Amino acid sequence: MADALFDQFKNWYEKRHDYARDWKQRTGGQVVATMCTYTAEELLIAAGMLPVRVLGAHEPQNVTEPHIFGMFCPFCRDSLAQGLLGRFDYCEGVTLTQSCIQYRQTFSSWRSNVPSVQWDYYVPMPNDVQSPHARKAHYAEIQSFRTFLSALTGKELTDAMLKEALAVVDENRRLLRELFEYRKEENPRVTGVEALYASITAQFVDKREHNEMLKKVLAALPSRKMDRKEGVRFMTIGSENDDIAFMAMVESVGSTIVIDDQCSGTRYFWNESKPEDDVIKAIADRYCDRPACPTKDYPSHTRFDHVLGLAKEFNARAAIFLQQKFCDPHEGDYPDLKEHLEKNGIPTLFLEFDITNPIGPFRIRIEAFLETMSDEELF
Repeated sequence: MADALFDQFKNWYEKRHDYARDWKQRTGGQVVATMCTYTAEELLIAAGMLPVRVLGAHEPQNVTEPHIFGMFCPFCRDSLAQGLLGRFDYCEGVTLTQSCIQYRQTFSSWRSNVPSVQWDYYVPMPNDVQSPHARKAHYAEIQSFRTFLSALTGKELTDAMLKEALAVVDENRRLLRELFEYRKEENPRVTGVEALYASITAQFVDKREHNEMLKKVLAALPSRKMDRKEGVRFMTIGSENDDIAFMAMVESVGSTIVIDDQCSGTRYFWNESKPEDDVIKAIADRYCDRPACPTKDYPSHTRFDHVLGLAKEFNARAAIFLQQKFCDPHEGDYPDLKEHLEKNGIPTLFLEFDITNPIGPFRIRIEAFLETMSDEELF
């Protein structure tokens, strides 16, 4: 059995709404529901707010049908359901930075139909980040967001406040990268489930508290002993996936998830900002530079080589596509990315995710995939 090193992250994850309410009571600050990892959290933190990433609950629901189409992805429907069911009633504000059109509708439905919303803000970030005009456009939008938050709070967001917030967020990114380095090892000292707990909680826990916890874990890791075999080293690829039960199942059948390309994981924190005299430019450019989501990865597919590079760097022997049902951007990328990985010696498995996932049938498919890989090694 693993030790209790990651229990604080696990507790934060399981009691995230309790954490946010407690934070609000302790600090008197506002809590903001954030949609999409392209949200410039630095501005919200500088304004004394707690950004809380909207996550689903992986439970059946029947409240979203009047608001968004049933053919929208499970994450959209599950996220909106949590708002409609009052799970995020402690959030004064809700904000979205443009990613996919389905999530834009989810945001519009949330701000119109969740009664606790007092303010909302939409950042129309360019999807064509490869355009020479994208950075100027995003710079202007981040500046507008700053102006809005200053007016909302009645307090100017100074460069000094923004630089301090950016330093805290960049430290979080750096510490998570250090943690993920341990997954390169043979028989890694950090499992896929533990890594997910750490990266997903960074998206709704006060960054300063999260940084302190990461430092404690990183101090203890060098002497950590793991008594599990790594088995087959997997990579996971997809959009938002925080289905812990699925990840735990994969790691219970003779494998270890060693890296991911998902917005619940590496895409959220992989790059820090670059030094700039203009703090708004530093923040805005960082989001243009981050590992691209399929919605922002054209005309050149930069993420194909990025994903392959991660697989090679972390010695992943195979990749599992965790495809949110009806997720058009990822479905569009899938055939070419699958081909790119397989041509380069990384076999793949495709699984379609819904709000609730059939862990038993998925286990059978994972085990069959593992068997085919061991069969191949015999020849």
